[in-house]
Amino acid sequence: MDARQHAMALYMTGIRDGHPREAVAAHTGARYTQHSTGVADGQEGFIAFFEPFLARNPKRDIQLVRTLQDGPNVFVHAHQSLNDGEAQWVTMDFFDSDADGKIIEHWDVIEAYGAPNASGRTMVDGQTDIHNRENTSANKNTVASYFDHCLIARNFEKISDYVAVDCLQHAPDLGDGSAALLTKLTGSDEPFSYHELFLTVAEGNFVATLSRARKGEAELCQADLFRLEAGKIVEHWGAVEPVPPRDEWANSGKF
Repeated sequence: MDARQHAMALYMTGIRDGHPREAVAAHTGARYTQHSTGVADGQEGFIAFFEPFLARNPKRDIQLVRTLQDGPNVFVHAHQSLNDGEAQWVTMDFFDSDADGKIIEHWDVIEAYGAPNASGRTMVDGQTDIHNRENTSANKNTVASYFDHCLIARNFEKISDYVAVDCLQHAPDLGDGSAALLTKLTGSDEPFSYHELFLTVAEGNFVATLSRARKGEAELCQADLFRLEAGKIVEHWGAVEPVPPRDEWANSGKF
């Protein structure tokens, strides 16, 4: 099995199918460092969190909508519906793996699944096909440059260099187009701001990122997924999660 398959199996065997002990034994490596702040490190941390979770949520519909593999790193975009839709979540997960493809580290951003946005799109619909794998490195560099020059440096006049004017949007609080994005980044007393691009996973026309962000004084963990065509971002999905207070962490934290 490769890293993508091991990451997917942690989800499907460990959570959907309800076998966390078997999943971590088969699909994690000599260490399993955890950054989902409510889950302790190691195989036992995974088991201690998910055994009660499974008992509370006997009905679990989990769809892995998109997966990317970039060397030892994997990205998974998932939609979870628990107990016949009683709770629904979108999760963007990032994994690191060892030389055998087994998972050794995990980061995630979890956001409640919201209603369709102003453009009628959900947090998970849209394009899924990966193509142009020969452009993986170039697309990864384009997104890194977008973060450096626009999102972190806040040189918003350069947004049109990276984002198509009619970019399709899946974030619940945004409509289509670069103008709506610019309003989000500048249009309030507490604008949303990016501060560090922490991790990037790319495959072909898709690039996923994990970032430190803020809204006012609130520290956030932000995940983004971009689809690119001809060197520009033409579609975007996102999820954001507040970073909880340090005394609530069961591990070393979101990053």
